[in-house]
Amino acid sequence: MADKIAGTGKIYGDREADRIGCLDGLRGLASLWVLVGHGLLLSGWRIPLADSPDFGVDLFIMISGFLMVFHYVQRRAREPWQAPSTWTAFWLRRFFRIAPLYYAALAVAIAVGPWLGDARVDIASVAPGSMTSMERYTDQSLQNILLHLSFVFGALPDYGFRTALPDWSIGLEMQYYLALPFLMLVIGRIGWPAGALAVAAAGILLFSLRPAFFATYEMPSVLVLKLHVFLAGMLCAAAVGRSWRVVLGYALLAALLAALPIGGRTAPVALAARMVIAFGMFGLIHHAVLGGVLARPLSRAAALLGSRPFHLLGEASYGIYLSHLLVMLPAVAFVANTLGAPTPAPARFALAMAITMPAVAAVTWLAYVTIEMPGRALGRRLLASPLLRHQAPAC
Repeated sequence: MADKIAGTGKIYGDREADRIGCLDGLRGLASLWVLVGHGLLLSGWRIPLADSPDFGVDLFIMISGFLMVFHYVQRRAREPWQAPSTWTAFWLRRFFRIAPLYYAALAVAIAVGPWLGDARVDIASVAPGSMTSMERYTDQSLQNILLHLSFVFGALPDYGFRTALPDWSIGLEMQYYLALPFLMLVIGRIGWPAGALAVAAAGILLFSLRPAFFATYEMPSVLVLKLHVFLAGMLCAAAVGRSWRVVLGYALLAALLAALPIGGRTAPVALAARMVIAFGMFGLIHHAVLGGVLARPLSRAAALLGSRPFHLLGEASYGIYLSHLLVMLPAVAFVANTLGAPTPAPARFALAMAITMPAVAAVTWLAYVTIEMPGRALGRRLLASPLLRHQAPAC
């Protein structure tokens, strides 16, 4: 299956027999898109698309949809989709991949939230349009903490965007993990195109029944608002090993789903950007099957994104995403107080990034070594324990 896709193969000691290398680079680029986009917004410098970190999150969402299905299918022989033990193993893997670093970042965000709020006020004095609710920084209540520890916060309009972290997407991701086994059962019964359309239709129906309610979410932190974007990535994985006609059909369906005007910005340029992201991912992964004049440049791009530097960037992407605002907010506030509003926004952005990037790199590396990798190892040990030894060991 995987030998029909460019950029696959066992890389740098990964435990999976097959891996799509270019996705490492895409994850890394998505994290940089979010980081740079926030830096531009906080500095008041407008660069179309680059200053839109939500598109980086959409790319993350599509990649997540792809990877979950890709590995779910790989493990199907030893972990049947209909077996509850499969669901347990899947949820444990994802929990120990996401939760350890998130809990550490959450503790820092809650503890220093008021200080970050003061930094946010300083930033707003120079870039007024960048301000968000101060409750994100000042709410240190037990209720807020427990809702975030349980990952329930994303489903609640008042709590989906209530810490200094960009963690609304983490809660969203956990909702997707919870739903995935059931989505795969539906798709396994009626097939991919019909299944994807049925799931998307269910999401659209739920949204259409309560549009005013879903409009109360400050960010699209509930699954209904981003399910169609996950489905775009899932279809990309479902196209693995298929003919070029099927790949092209799935790509068109994925692009149409990604462009549904639900969740986030719905201006034509935003919908077109999501379509381009979906088509781009299909092109990088399936270019060998699709062929055409773009096959060679896409092959080179896929190989580059699967190279060791981009692999390392992909491994760091989660840490970059979680930690960057904790570093960036005080950095941009320092620049705002030092240079002031008369300094052009590009100069403020450049200095803020010169401070932020090395610090984020150091924090990410330290967190990866001391929290992320030990957290994954703990998950693997748990799955290999006598109680759960029949589950797959990878985490």
